[in-house]
Amino acid sequence: MNSIFSISKLLFKASRPRHWTKNLLVFAAPLFSFQPEFVIWLKSLQTLVCFCLLSSAVYIFNDIIDAKFDRLHPIKKFRPIAAKLLSEQTAYLFSLILIIISLYLAFLVSNPLLLILSIYLTIQIIYCLKLKEEPLFDLMCISSGFLLRAIAGGISSGLIISPWFLLSIGLLALFLALEKRKAEIRNISINKEITRKVLTRYSLPLLLRIESLVATSSFVTYSLWAAGPALQGAKTSWMLLTVPFVLIGIFQYQLLSDPEEANRRSNDKVRRTAENPEEILLRDRGIRITVAGWLLTTIFIGLITN
Repeated sequence: MNSIFSISKLLFKASRPRHWTKNLLVFAAPLFSFQPEFVIWLKSLQTLVCFCLLSSAVYIFNDIIDAKFDRLHPIKKFRPIAAKLLSEQTAYLFSLILIIISLYLAFLVSNPLLLILSIYLTIQIIYCLKLKEEPLFDLMCISSGFLLRAIAGGISSGLIISPWFLLSIGLLALFLALEKRKAEIRNISINKEITRKVLTRYSLPLLLRIESLVATSSFVTYSLWAAGPALQGAKTSWMLLTVPFVLIGIFQYQLLSDPEEANRRSNDKVRRTAENPEEILLRDRGIRITVAGWLLTTIFIGLITN
């Protein structure tokens, strides 16, 4: 009995429940449609469950493949598979079970959702097997996951999402991926160990140039979306009130990825660095205040425009 409980606990840890916060993006469509219908939110909740299960399956599959490199990483070496606390055979089987359950639940919701999840799974498997070793393609694969989450939330709810908003999500996800790679390159200089092959193809100056373009583009596209129906954007131009929060959020995240700021946080036990975006969302006070302000403003706009 204790053995079963221990394995279950390790499987849950390997599923990376902290990363499920990324899947909250499926609620973007109903949130910005300003429609309080229960059915719409129920569909989004079902989509959230599907993505939590499927993304966890992908994380486990990726950890199996990356186990050798994870053992060289100061934090990832404690993951159940890398630490050899969980056998690869058990992990493979659990990952397969999660995939089957997720796709079956998606099928019960709608065929379009099943298609989106299948595309997400295909891209992530190709990423795990090959594309994570290819510069730039690895960043595109990461950002596509966020984009597909937003699209899935709209499709399952029968809502139409503005192309400006989808572009904003894709660019912001690309921005987060760039910040993650920057933090990983910094770790190489500290730990003298290469934890990803693709990092040998990147340099900090290159990532800084790309980051500048992506950060600017993401802010501009979000602003165009917030301008309202005139630009095929948000339901109301009142969403322009949320633009400052997006700008502050980008600046705050760049501060966290700054080398000097990272040095000041070097003893941070929860690793609130750009290498761990899920920890930043859950733990960093500045980011949480910014997100809360953005969310409350959006809800307020929804109340006054309906």
